[in-house]
Amino acid sequence: MKKIGLALGGGAVLGAAHIGVLKALKEKEINVQFISGTSIGAFVAALYAFGKDWEEINEISCKLKWMDISSISLSRYSLLSNEKFGDLLVEHIGDKRIEEADIPLAIIATDAGKGEKVVLREGPVAQAVMASTCIPGLFKPVKIGGRMLLDGGIVENVPIKTLREIGAEYVIGVDLNAQHEYQEPQNILDVLLNSFHFIMQQSAKFQTQNADLLIKPDLSGFDRADTSQIEELIQKGYEDGIEILEERDLNLKTNWFAEQWGRLRTKLGL
Repeated sequence: MKKIGLALGGGAVLGAAHIGVLKALKEKEINVQFISGTSIGAFVAALYAFGKDWEEINEISCKLKWMDISSISLSRYSLLSNEKFGDLLVEHIGDKRIEEADIPLAIIATDAGKGEKVVLREGPVAQAVMASTCIPGLFKPVKIGGRMLLDGGIVENVPIKTLREIGAEYVIGVDLNAQHEYQEPQNILDVLLNSFHFIMQQSAKFQTQNADLLIKPDLSGFDRADTSQIEELIQKGYEDGIEILEERDLNLKTNWFAEQWGRLRTKLGL
């Protein structure tokens, strides 16, 4: 049986659709053995990697508002800080390190000085997610290991290649931007988000070609900054996710007991 990896892409509030995809995967009894995430995808991936199922992530997400994940932080680098995002992770999974995850986890960020992809595989998970969700100009950059880091969507919005590099043999990608329509901006937040996601949308077209299965929820009717839509986004992610999984009729079910025994053997060094 091939080792299955799940790559969750960025897309601001549209990231709630990832939760619906997780629900679809559970319903089809597809167990993920590697997971990677960029931007909001990193947030969902981190919760999932540390044992939160789609229902628990749903409960966490449905209560979120912009002010829950950001605070004013006027500086020469940004308008806001996303430190609250990190606090939210600590609240729900504890002050964990990436290497402690139940499912091997990779979080993508961008080196603000060199424009290079940074794959975070160790260190505090909350800090890594803060770096990966650091939209340029909006959130304050995060320093890790002497590097100033920004949103990973700049370099790899749907981290499929990264999953293969850490051991996944069959990669399922979730692209939130592929079928999203943009509206005329109404405020500075819309301007920043639209501009940033135009770049991600174009680069992701090439990055996602190497997925074994690509889920592209039709999120054209949703605003990427409106947290009041979260429940509807989750449902849409589920509907589109289950549809493509059934179309492909994937034979990717894994033996749960064999998988858990394999993880235990690895931890014990057997």
